Amino acid sequence: MSPEAPKFRPLERFWPYADLPEQPTDEELASLDPDLHDALFGPTPHPFSITLVFPPLDVPDFRRALDLSRGAAECRETGTGASHRYRVRFWPADAERLRQVFEIVGPAAATDVLIDDRPVPYARQLWLPLVWFFIQRPTR
Repeated sequence: MSPEAPKFRPLERFWPYADLPEQPTDEELASLDPDLHDALFGPTPHPFSITLVFPPLDVPDFRRALDLSRGAAECRETGTGASHRYRVRFWPADAERLRQVFEIVGPAAATDVLIDDRPVPYARQLWLPLVWFFIQRPTR
């Protein structure tokens, strides 16, 4: 290339990317992996939680499960079509509501149980029964 060759400079009006906002939306921030969120923004203190993630199910009480889920600490719908999921977070104080929802959606293999937003071993077999101890029995 000779020193007299013109330099290539793209036109300012050409930008191959979509015009995206500079800041992520609240929905985008909420959908971040917890480890990535902590790495980007620092740890966020929150109480212990159990999250159920499940697709739309063809079970008799599914409508009731959704109604109960809307009263939880957090209830979001994500995805469309085959990737459509409900993500419902429960605090220990909501143990009774968690058990009622889990009894409806828990038998489905597609239902995931997350402990503090992370999949952990034995979440169904160990962690959920431990949370059932928070359910207060009526006094006699």
